[in-house]
Amino acid sequence: MWTGVFPAVTTKFTEDDRLDHREMERCFSLQVEAGCDGIIVAGSLGEGPMLSHDEKLEVLATAQKVAGGKPVLMTVNEPATRDGAALARRAAKAGAHGLMVVPSPIYHTNPQETVATLKAVAAAGGLPVMIYSNRLAYRVDVTVDVMEELAPDPLFVAIKESSDDIRRSTEIINRFGDRFDLFTGVDNLAFEALSVGAIGWVAGLVTAFPRETVAIYQLMKQGRREEALSIYRWFRPLLDLDVSTYLVQNIKLAEVHAIGTNDRVRMPRLPLSGDRRAAVEKIVKDALAKRPELPKF
Repeated sequence: MWTGVFPAVTTKFTEDDRLDHREMERCFSLQVEAGCDGIIVAGSLGEGPMLSHDEKLEVLATAQKVAGGKPVLMTVNEPATRDGAALARRAAKAGAHGLMVVPSPIYHTNPQETVATLKAVAAAGGLPVMIYSNRLAYRVDVTVDVMEELAPDPLFVAIKESSDDIRRSTEIINRFGDRFDLFTGVDNLAFEALSVGAIGWVAGLVTAFPRETVAIYQLMKQGRREEALSIYRWFRPLLDLDVSTYLVQNIKLAEVHAIGTNDRVRMPRLPLSGDRRAAVEKIVKDALAKRPELPKF
C-alpha cells in the first residue's frame, strides 16, 4: 500500500511561536517536487508532542494542500490512549490518508497494553496504520510477537522499524512476508535496511536534502547499489544528526543552510548554540561543499 520516501516533516513557527503555514507550504513543496512519495506530520521531528490537536490538524491541512494526492499521515503520539483515539477520529474526518501510531511516550506499556492501545487508536480512526516501533526513544518495543497479535487486523498495514537493530527487518520479513509494508525509520541505517528488503524510508534529513534521499531510494529500487552507496557514504555524517537527543534542532539547523529556512523550535527546546551549534554547522557546511552530482534514475 505504501512505499518510497515519506518525510517526517518539521513544523515551522513564526517569531511569536505560531504556526507558519506559508513557510511549511514552501518546505513541504520541496519534498513533493523532489519525488517523495508521502508526508508524515506531527511526529517526533515535527514536534508533535508540543502541538495541540488543533495545531496538528492545521499542519495536516497544509501538507494536504501541497501533496498532490500523495498520502499524508497524521502521527498519533498522545500520552493517553483516549486522547490518541480522539485525534485519530479528527484526523480521519479531516481526510488523512492514514495514521502513524506510537504507543504512549509517557507510560511505557507492556506488550498487552501496547496491543490494546494500538488497536484502540486504529479502531477509532478507521484508517490504515503505520506502527511506529522505536524502543530507544519511547522505551516500548513493538516486537515481531506483538506484530503477530496485530496482523489479523487489516487496519495495520505498515511498520516504521526503528529498533536500531538491522536484524529486526529480516525477522519481520521472515515472519510475515509482505503482510506489512516495511519502512526503515533510522536515517543512518537506511541503506542497510533497503538492502535487506525494506520498501520504504520514513526519513528525517530528507527535509534538508530531499533529492539526495530520493536518489538513494530510487537507485536501490533499480538495483544500482554502488551508485546509491556512494551517495549514502557522503550523506552519513548528516544522517547521524537524526540519531540524537537534539535531532529536531540538528535537522532544523541543516534546513537553514540547505533550503534557506529558519531553525525556530517550540520550548522547552531552544535552537542550538555555542559549541554544539558550531559542530553541527561544520558537518552541514562540509557536506554542502562536497555535494555529489546525482545520477539520473
